[in-house]
Amino acid sequence: MADRFATPHSLPTVHGWPRQGPRRELKKAVEGYWAGRISAASLRRTAAELRRDTWQQLADAGIREVPTGSFSLYDHVLDTAVMVGAIPARHRAAFAADWLDGYFAMARGTDRGAPLEMTKWFDTNYHYLVPELRPDTTFTADSRGPVGELREAVALGHTARPVLVGPVTFLLLAKAAPDVADGFDPLTLIDRLLPVYAAVLADLRAAGADWVQLDEPALVQDQSPAVLSTTARVYRELGALTDRPKLLVASYFDRLGEALPVLAHAPVEGLAMDFTGPGAANLDDLAAAGGLPGKRLIAGVIDGRNVWINDLESSLSTLATLLGLADRVDVAPSCSLLHVPLDATAERDLDPQVARWLAFARQKVSETVTLATGLSRGANAVAPQLAANRAALASRAASALTHDPAVRARCSAITPAQARRPEPYAERTAAQRARLGLPLLPTTTIGSFPQTTELRGARADLRAGRIDSPAYDERIAAEIREVIAFQEKAGLDVLVHGEPERGDMVQYFAEQLTGYLATRHGWVQSYGTRYVRPPVLAGDVSRPEPMTVRWTSYAQSLTDRPVKGMLTGPVTMLAWSFVRDDQPLADTARQVALALRDEVTDLEAAGTRVVQVDEPALRETLPLREAARPAYLAWATEAFRLTTGGVQAHTQIHTHMCYAEFGAVLAAIDDLDADVISLEAARSHMQIARELATAGYPREVGPGVYDIHSPRLPAEREITDLIDLALRTVPADRLWINPDCGLKTRTPAEVRPALENLVAAARRIRG
Repeated sequence: MADRFATPHSLPTVHGWPRQGPRRELKKAVEGYWAGRISAASLRRTAAELRRDTWQQLADAGIREVPTGSFSLYDHVLDTAVMVGAIPARHRAAFAADWLDGYFAMARGTDRGAPLEMTKWFDTNYHYLVPELRPDTTFTADSRGPVGELREAVALGHTARPVLVGPVTFLLLAKAAPDVADGFDPLTLIDRLLPVYAAVLADLRAAGADWVQLDEPALVQDQSPAVLSTTARVYRELGALTDRPKLLVASYFDRLGEALPVLAHAPVEGLAMDFTGPGAANLDDLAAAGGLPGKRLIAGVIDGRNVWINDLESSLSTLATLLGLADRVDVAPSCSLLHVPLDATAERDLDPQVARWLAFARQKVSETVTLATGLSRGANAVAPQLAANRAALASRAASALTHDPAVRARCSAITPAQARRPEPYAERTAAQRARLGLPLLPTTTIGSFPQTTELRGARADLRAGRIDSPAYDERIAAEIREVIAFQEKAGLDVLVHGEPERGDMVQYFAEQLTGYLATRHGWVQSYGTRYVRPPVLAGDVSRPEPMTVRWTSYAQSLTDRPVKGMLTGPVTMLAWSFVRDDQPLADTARQVALALRDEVTDLEAAGTRVVQVDEPALRETLPLREAARPAYLAWATEAFRLTTGGVQAHTQIHTHMCYAEFGAVLAAIDDLDADVISLEAARSHMQIARELATAGYPREVGPGVYDIHSPRLPAEREITDLIDLALRTVPADRLWINPDCGLKTRTPAEVRPALENLVAAARRIRG
């Protein structure tokens, strides 16, 4: 980039930061509080220390305006619900008794009330808690959280920008309370909500905020003229407030599209926009709209959701173009860095050649500072960084890891027939029922059983060399024997081996497939205190040898009842990994699907009668814009069918999905051609069962009747009520009875009575 583009006005910033701490201190503190091992004061002290350390690290790295409000003890949408007083009646008593316990009751539930529903945050693998609203909901401002964090940062000497979920996105993400009649639109509450936001903004202004960021990612989705009109009015009214800080409206994950002129003409002082991935279209859209004269633009030119290094010269070129479109251009990652691990330099086990291709949160901050410096002082000021970046990009492009001729030849030879089972569903289900001999309302679980301290200790002992492989294998075999014996005693019809050998449903397979890299410290928050280590999909994918046949066959040898083979599907293998960005996703999906197809056919050859291929990420990976969805769904469903299309008619294929809004993908669920699908449904009161029935879904369905993300023990009567509710829309001969999701995060003491109640409820209804 020529130095004539240099400007003194560009500053680096970020929208948010990983919450957990370098050693997952937050997870340990929150879970310690739940278990009674530490006090509320100790938990708050740990949280304050993590915030302090984060702000100081950002400042030391060159960030001169740190974000506040992006930290959370559980979830930032839950924090927003508390901030505006949107507390369901069933949790108000808990809040009145103890604020912290009331907060966690909304997240996890108690014996006195179910938790809020949980679903995916746009097209990410982060889960947020869905606010529950009613036509008579009233809002009350409680700004103690955002004001308290701002004061902490200011007292430590930082310039801080509070970050809040914007009012339009908050209402668009909310849903009607369970007992509210159909047709209620939470956005109709906007006139009650705006005064609350006005009060919070005034409190933040009084506490020293110069800028406040209002996140409105819902505006990158297709929105109706009515929503856009409401958005224009919301920001016209907020902009007209006299007692407020400057307002920065932030969007991310895609282009603003038709919402761009609405925000560009709103009386706010700045916009933050995503210029990566599908958001790259914002550049042309912004030029066509006449830019943002008189406004601040925070340009998200670094991908905040993936782990690959940025092409710095390309980003500088984009920033140079943006200089002519706004009064001030600052530099940032595209979204909060909540979605990436903390520090790539901690991954000392990776090949150094590969490690130089990676940028986690701390590296992305360095890239942000480099770009802001280059934009302000010219490319010559960052010439060494640009040269190192060019070399790393060239190294990746030329690596043998990224190109396997055998894998590419096999993919190019795929035929349409490979992605379709030859027998129609009616013929398959007859063959499967004859072979399996299951009762009406068959019972099963989703796959995993609790990962006990002993199991985790065994894996740690193996890694540390304290036990050898035979000793580890015996511990796994003993766990499988116990899990199979319990399921038989409880009366479950289709069993699982419990997955004791697997730490994570994606990482386990990634470690056995070529092309994937595993991290040791790459933790990312999925929800609450649940953290995962997504593998890095860096190269072409193949399966050197069977991955699951041994333990599945061992489990089957212990029982006459069918034991499911358990695999993670190709779309989820991509979505829950940091996937390569140097080729189309469809090409990578086909590579993974072929590797999994080999595993499915090996399971069948070993005598496995039921194979489950989980695709919980099918919905979350759905593009946010309608125009991009058909192409995605075409390759995503093809990849699933390619995985499962090689088995015989009498082999039953299951799939599982959870914690997403499935209405937009009902046709795609049908196109998977799975024989049985199980889905999360307990918190949503069988909403998905009603949607599938309305869509005419013709196959067998297992809507979840046990919410496994809450520590509550569901009573037999509660499960019976949910089964009765499901039977209103799903015929009994097509209904399965199962939990919402895998049981890994629960304890044996929680799981065993719950499953016994599940079986008892199914038997009661069978008569």
